[in-house]
Formats: sequence, structure tokens, C-alpha cells
Amino acid sequence: MADLPGYMRACLHTGKLAFLAILVSGGIVLQILACALYNNWWPMLTVLMYVLLPMPLLFFAGSNGSSLFSESENSWVNATKFLTGASAVGSIAIPVILKHAGVIGWGALAMELSSFFVLVLAIMCYIGMSEDDDYSIL
Repeated sequence: MADLPGYMRACLHTGKLAFLAILVSGGIVLQILACALYNNWWPMLTVLMYVLLPMPLLFFAGSNGSSLFSESENSWVNATKFLTGASAVGSIAIPVILKHAGVIGWGALAMELSSFFVLVLAIMCYIGMSEDDDYSIL
């Protein structure tokens, strides 16, 4: 990409960011539709897990984000991995438990899980973009 003119690189960066914005917006719309279409707002409990999901990364990972993808002897990094994984599993478990309890229907469950996978896809695309370009959270 180094041989492309500056305006072309800026256009490609804008397109990537627009794609991420569309993915995140789609995930949020699916989350809201899962509640609004079935007139049952219990599936919004999943949003709590979406808010809690990045907190261990922000508090315990520090500025060295690469340590999350390798073996580590640091107990804080291991605690971060555990808490992030527990939050991710909770994001799937909450709608499944609500369906099992009979609080939500199959349609709401399908929308909740598709919302989760769309948001995970957005995160994976962001990670892929941050390896290539100058996008970074940490």
C-alpha cells in the first residue's frame, strides 16, 4: 500500500471505518429489534455483558496488548483472559438461559445470537485492520 497516492489511502481508510461502523450499527439494531419486535425487553440484559466485556482489557492488560495473544507468566494477564472469556460466554449464555426459562421466544434468541456474532465480526475486523494500519485502542 505504500505505492498508492495519499488520497487513495485516505479513501481506503475511510471505507474500512465505514464498514466497521455499519457492522457495529447492525449489531445494535439487531439487539434492539430482538426486544422491540417481541415486546419483551429482557434480552437487553446482554448489553450489560457487552459493556463489561472490554473492562478487564482496559484495566489489567496495560499498554502491551500483544501479551494477550501469547503465553504469559503474569497473573494479571491471565486474570484478564479469564474475565474477558467469562464475559464473552455470558453474552451467549444470557439469551440461552432466558429462552430455556421461557422468557423469550426463538425469534428473539436468534436475533440476540446474530447480534452477538455481528459484533464479534466487527471486533475481529478491527483487530485485522489494526495489525495493518495505525488504528489502535491501547
